[in-house]
Amino acid sequence: MNTETKRRRRRSTVSLGCLFPLLIPLILAIGVYLAVPYLAAQTVGQPSDGLGAFQRFQYSALMLWYDGQVTRPLDSTAGEIPFVVADGADAASVAAQLERAGIIRNEEAFTAYLVYSGLDTGVQAGEFQLSPALAPMQIAQKLQDATPTQVKFVILPGWRLEEVAATMPTSGLNITPDQFLQAARNPHQRYDFLPADASAEGFLFPGEYILPRVMQADELVTGLMNNTALALTAEMRAGFSRQSLDVYQAVTLASIIQREAVKAEEQPSIASVFLNRLAANMRLETDPTIQYALGFDAAANSWWKVPLSSDDLAVNSPYNTYQHFALPPGPISNPSLSALQAVAYPAQTPYYYFRARCDDSGLHNFSETFDQHVQKGCQ
Repeated sequence: MNTETKRRRRRSTVSLGCLFPLLIPLILAIGVYLAVPYLAAQTVGQPSDGLGAFQRFQYSALMLWYDGQVTRPLDSTAGEIPFVVADGADAASVAAQLERAGIIRNEEAFTAYLVYSGLDTGVQAGEFQLSPALAPMQIAQKLQDATPTQVKFVILPGWRLEEVAATMPTSGLNITPDQFLQAARNPHQRYDFLPADASAEGFLFPGEYILPRVMQADELVTGLMNNTALALTAEMRAGFSRQSLDVYQAVTLASIIQREAVKAEEQPSIASVFLNRLAANMRLETDPTIQYALGFDAAANSWWKVPLSSDDLAVNSPYNTYQHFALPPGPISNPSLSALQAVAYPAQTPYYYFRARCDDSGLHNFSETFDQHVQKGCQ
């Protein structure tokens, strides 16, 4: 081997020896860059696909730094706490609110996890029931669904069973229309004022309720009927008796009054008309009972057909008060407290007739005789 070749080999060996110490940090850096995301994924799951390469490393490192801050609950024995996320609140403000409420221990760790997992953009506004016994990772998941544990449920005065059933799909309750109707037509709970074969029609107390989403149909019907039972006080029952009505008859009359009276202040006067007619053995001749007998009107997309034709008034039904004397067999709607009170405490009037005024006010003109009644018709 000549001298020049030896010199070249010596120079190459010296160069590699000088570079090797410089390669060690680079190799270590690459190892850390690859290992950190892997270790973080093993601990808290995969990072969001929306993170760039450097962000993935950055937030993975934060997950390892915070260690148990997102995997361990603050208090494993704690109960649930109501928590509200305001509309427009960002992830950081929600995290700060959670720490102040004593639900998580570290808002920075929670915020970092939300961003790491991609859940920061999915936090929903709404009401939640959260617990410090949940790991922050679980709380983050819960914040993605603002479906409340309770819902607001409304029954309007004058609705019939089918109209209440129609609200089920949008009520938030886990009850289908068929489940509701089955429970309402065969109530589980019986009452002293309810005939053995009667449905809950007339006894679903109208109002606004806050109910558990998981409520069953039987529970809903029983709860609504219990509220009616509470409204039927001893004093109100005594009022019904003074009108020679039992409770079921009184609720039946109240359900008719509810459908006839546009303005609640007229309910006692309308009650007096019907009570006067009953006492005189006259037919009630009230349109809502015909509408109830006819059922759903597809043309009007309503359970209460308006206007009624002469053929409608001739419908063969025990609810046809143009043909049959006395009250119909049962309630035709679910009356309000004011309608029930109107039956118990009616106005004292000489009237036997009423008809709508011609001014679209929703009010009525009342008359003692049929001739007066005819004269007050709209021209």
